Amino acid sequence: MAEQSSTISHLSVAITTNEVDMMQTTGGKSMTSSSTNYFEYYFQWAVVVIGVVGTAANALIIYALVASKQHKKHVLIVNQNVLDVFNSFFLIVTFSVKLCNLYLTGALGYWLCMMLISEYSAFSGIGSILNLAIITVDRYLKVVHHTWSKKWLRPWVIYLAMAFAWLAPLVYYTLLYFHTTVVIDGVCYGTSVFNSEAEKTAIGIYHVMSFYVIIILILIFCYWRILMTVRRQARVMAGHSAAGS
Repeated sequence: MAEQSSTISHLSVAITTNEVDMMQTTGGKSMTSSSTNYFEYYFQWAVVVIGVVGTAANALIIYALVASKQHKKHVLIVNQNVLDVFNSFFLIVTFSVKLCNLYLTGALGYWLCMMLISEYSAFSGIGSILNLAIITVDRYLKVVHHTWSKKWLRPWVIYLAMAFAWLAPLVYYTLLYFHTTVVIDGVCYGTSVFNSEAEKTAIGIYHVMSFYVIIILILIFCYWRILMTVRRQARVMAGHSAAGS
């Protein structure tokens, strides 16, 4: 769900960025073709449907964990699903508002643009990706460094990691969106205005490296080490079984 929401956010930003460029080169006159408008309209409806399905599915998982009284044992899994519920719900709200095609004016229009239409709430999608990496590291430590994890991996460390998964992307998105989002002629353009092309490129590289490349490398390393440890333990157990028989 996190990957879907991040992809949705990038596609939507790409659409609005192209529209800003068109308006700047034509003196504010819209040059968007009817085919693009149709694509964007159905794309927004598809996102709403994805949001409904994601909200229902993740809420059901949370209910199952609470009903089975497993939520206290798997707090990182619960946090993962809470992040996904939050993200899915605001996908519904954000793209429902977009479908209304509101003309934004005044302070209310600015805050609607900033908090909803610009997809600011997508920070929870990044938080979901970070939390997935935290779950992976937690499993890696418990399997590969079992003794060390029992001694040092206290509940407060887990809760601190959960808070990081929320706060880090929230701070990053707040700084980014308040700097690059603007309302032009009643239309909201999220993450579309940069001081220079160099700044835009630098932010794009940082975003991809921090929340995709590094996360993927962490997942590959941790699960590869887990697999190697499990195989080694299986060989040891097989040797003991052969010796015993």
